[in-house]
Amino acid sequence: MKRLLAEDSGGPVVMLNLLRFAEGGAEAYREYARHLSETFLPRYGGEVLYAGTGSTVLVAEEGQSWDAVIVVRYPDRAAFSRMVADPDYQEVTRLRTEALTEAVLQATTPWA
Repeated sequence: MKRLLAEDSGGPVVMLNLLRFAEGGAEAYREYARHLSETFLPRYGGEVLYAGTGSTVLVAEEGQSWDAVIVVRYPDRAAFSRMVADPDYQEVTRLRTEALTEAVLQATTPWA
């Protein structure tokens, strides 16, 4: 988190989420996503820009296909940091942990 904040340009940050579900994990993730969209994104100014199911892989190394992709915009990196530090949020992260076998969470910055 320190590195995320240290690289803060002061503007919005878009977080790329690549998800691989555990057996039966999609349901637990939907419950986590419901909490996120109903409570935490509004509280911290976040917005889901895209959420979708992985489909045909055209270019990737073996094992790099994903079950789902979610792209979330936050007003800044500090807002994201405050959200993940929120004790209420930390209570629901167990749903995310239970749902996934693997994930990538990467901050992105817009090209000039």
